[in-house]
Amino acid sequence: MKLDRGYLIVFEGIDGTGKSTHCLLLGDYLESRGIPVRKLFEPTKGKWGMKIRKLLKEGRGDISPEEELSWFINDRKEDVENNIKPGLANKEVVILDRYYFSTAAYQGALGLDPEWICRENEAFAPKPDIVFLFTTAPEKCLERIQKSRTEQSSFERLDYLEKVQRIFVSFDDPVIRRIDTTPPSDVVHEQLRNEVTAMINRQDK
Repeated sequence: MKLDRGYLIVFEGIDGTGKSTHCLLLGDYLESRGIPVRKLFEPTKGKWGMKIRKLLKEGRGDISPEEELSWFINDRKEDVENNIKPGLANKEVVILDRYYFSTAAYQGALGLDPEWICRENEAFAPKPDIVFLFTTAPEKCLERIQKSRTEQSSFERLDYLEKVQRIFVSFDDPVIRRIDTTPPSDVVHEQLRNEVTAMINRQDK
C-alpha cells in the first residue's frame, strides 16, 4: 500500500508498560499490509544515545539534570535529521519508541520544567501524528521489570517512576491517546491497530 505522506507514531510511558512490545507488533502488522515502516527508538545508538545508555546503566553520578537533558536533545537532533525526517519524506510510517514526551516527563521528575522541554524539542522535532501514552500502575511496571531483567536502570525506582507517571498523565495534547495496558496484549494490539488504520484511512484517500 502506497501512502500519500509519511506518518509519525510515537509510543510513550514509563518502563514496564509494554511499549517496546507493541511497537514491534504494530510495525509487523503494518508491514503485513504492505505499508512501509521505519522502526526507531530513543535513546539511539549514536554517540549521544550511547552516553545516555551508559548513564542509565551506571547511574547519574555527578551529571546534572541540565547536562543530561542536553544529551537527550543532541541525540534527538541526530535522530530527526538522520532517521525521522528521511522516513517521513520517504512516505513511511515511522514508529518511535520514546520521543520528547519521555524527556519532558523523566527530566521533569528531576525538577526541570516539562512544558519548556516540550517547547524546546518542538522547535526542531516533527510533531507526531499520534502518541500512544501507555498507562499502567508504576508498582505493576516495576514488578514486570524485575521479572524480565537481570539489571535495573537507574531510572527504575518506584518513587521516581511515580513522579514520571504523574507528569505523563498531566500532558494535554490532541495527538495523545491514553492506552490502558492492563488488558491482555492482543486486546491492546487490536485497539492500537484500529486507531492507526482509521487515522491512515481518514488522511490517505
